Amino acid sequence: MNRFFTTKRLCRAGVIAALYAALTYAFTPFAFGPLQFRPAEALCILAVFFPEAVPALWIGCMLSNLASPYFVYDVLIGSLATLLAAFASYMVGRFLQKEPFRFLLCGVFPVLFNTLLIPFIIVFLCGGGEEFSSQGVAYFSYVASIGLTEIVWVYFLGLPLYSAVKKLRAQSIRF
Repeated sequence: MNRFFTTKRLCRAGVIAALYAALTYAFTPFAFGPLQFRPAEALCILAVFFPEAVPALWIGCMLSNLASPYFVYDVLIGSLATLLAAFASYMVGRFLQKEPFRFLLCGVFPVLFNTLLIPFIIVFLCGGGEEFSSQGVAYFSYVASIGLTEIVWVYFLGLPLYSAVKKLRAQSIRF
């Protein structure tokens, strides 16, 4: 019997994927583009605690990116950014136990991967950023705006989530 694929973990993964997609769809008019209003990114911090959150975040991101104006590229590359970020956060969370470095370092990956890859999709693959004088200026402008929004969601919304999960686990409340 494989202990990784328990009913509890599969259900938790389904809930995480559904929450990611639902939160993104709830903010669809503002969730895509150079300034992303995507509170679902706070869920990336769950990979620190739950290994099943890694594929769940990837699937949730793929489902939510079906509504993206950058459809094919965002479904493939944008979701890959979330998968890589979640896996890196999981690995760091697994080996680094010292607080607050654990939270700070695990949050870097969603910010880093999305900040670098999403502007690449918008500017170079989809031809966005026509309002700028060059693709380079457009790319780095989008890096700044997406980086800022990622920091807000991952750190400012992710911190209460991280603290709540950590507190529940310390009280031996398993969910």
